[in-house]
Amino acid sequence: MRKLPLLGLLMMIAGSIMSQQVDLSKQFKTLKPRNIGPAGMSGRVTSIDAVWSNPDIIFLGTASGGVWKSENGGASWTPMFDEQPILNIGSVAITQSNPSVVWAGTGEGNPRNSVSLGEGIYKSLDGGKTWKCMGLQKTRNIHRIIIDPNHPDVVYAGVMGNPFAEHAERGVYKTTDGGDSWKLILHTNDTSGVGDMVMDPANPNKLLINMYQHKRTPWSLKGGGSGSGLYVTYDAGKTFKKLGKEEGLPAGEYGRIGITISRNDPNRIYAMVEATKNGLYRSDDGGMKWQLVNSEAGVVTNRAFYFQDIAVDPKNENRIYNINQMITMSEDGGKTFPTTVIPYNGIHPDHHAWWINPNDPSFIIDGNDGGIGITRDRGKTWQFDEKLPLGQFYHINTDNQIPYNVMGGLQDNGSWHGPAYVWIRTGIRNAYWQGVNGGDGFEVLPDAEDPNWVYSMSQGGSVDRYNMKTGEQWSIRPPRPDMKTRMRFN
Repeated sequence: MRKLPLLGLLMMIAGSIMSQQVDLSKQFKTLKPRNIGPAGMSGRVTSIDAVWSNPDIIFLGTASGGVWKSENGGASWTPMFDEQPILNIGSVAITQSNPSVVWAGTGEGNPRNSVSLGEGIYKSLDGGKTWKCMGLQKTRNIHRIIIDPNHPDVVYAGVMGNPFAEHAERGVYKTTDGGDSWKLILHTNDTSGVGDMVMDPANPNKLLINMYQHKRTPWSLKGGGSGSGLYVTYDAGKTFKKLGKEEGLPAGEYGRIGITISRNDPNRIYAMVEATKNGLYRSDDGGMKWQLVNSEAGVVTNRAFYFQDIAVDPKNENRIYNINQMITMSEDGGKTFPTTVIPYNGIHPDHHAWWINPNDPSFIIDGNDGGIGITRDRGKTWQFDEKLPLGQFYHINTDNQIPYNVMGGLQDNGSWHGPAYVWIRTGIRNAYWQGVNGGDGFEVLPDAEDPNWVYSMSQGGSVDRYNMKTGEQWSIRPPRPDMKTRMRFN
């Protein structure tokens, strides 16, 4: 029998494979994902809204876990956005005159280094059961949604935009036909987006907006610039006025500004201003004139790109909440913040969403990097709800054990190692998952020769190794060669 040359044989085999054109979508169509854990932590909540007339109905927007709904005050939750093409949510808003109409803006509004990007704004007409994309796909990150209480088809979308790119689709968009069409009504430049946006509760035509200039690379952030500023409109966005030194605000270029308006006294407005000299400013005449009330370092600005939020009690214009890594409270109009409402422990730190019941200010819902907290006594006691499966794994890896193990790092919830399956009938228990590092988890890898040793990474260039059997742990972060060398750790 004649023997074919090896090269010719390989070419025949390759041609046969190519001619078959295997459709992978059909091959994997019947496969279903299964939840293997871990179930001991949640993840980042970015936005909260509830029905004023029935605050047991709550909607949550989450960084990469979609939209969730509770109809029993947070006792149980139902995912409402799983069938949509994207799960990264930056804002949710309920039409209070008709709570069946709910809006969701995709893409996170806090431009952290691992920000989740979006694909437009969505609208539901049946309380979140079904959704329709209403455009704005190129805006990427929608930080605020405000609905005109007197004209529910009038909606404002505050767009932060993609912090890693320059693009024109940033600023404030407005629709007057329920989302069928949108108009860009405020734009400063291609690297500035909406850092905050509020509406006067007594005058829906009046809005205050912070435009925040910022640009990220994988290893750096530049925040602030000529595109930043505090703007006010009195005619529903037809014209805007930029507020500054003449009104009592600081001179120079601004960064991010948190804004809040008192519901019981709309003339009282607060602005947490990131500037050359940071400060908490207060207006008693609806924003025409401002005065500095607090410039204490560490109080008035804390990682402004990630936090810079404040909220005022709807029935007490002097009680304001400072929302960042912790929650502190002032009862003297911002002069001091002596009360810690949520410390750094107990409830997960890093707070991004804060909803106060306008009819009962003792009922507050907090959204953070580890889920939500609910209080009904103005922060004296809290229920920390960590059962929502919102964890954000940056990377996952496996080893070659039998059963093999899965490992990975979670945003602000450590690094974990657990089995892909087990031999016993009870299945995978949460106790089978073991933490191998803390902080912001990232990459986790098994040692190629001894899988009991696991290498993990965390923020700031930290690298550790951990022994699964003995619990031995070592920091092996590479040393900095000299003080002149610029390290590009994220």
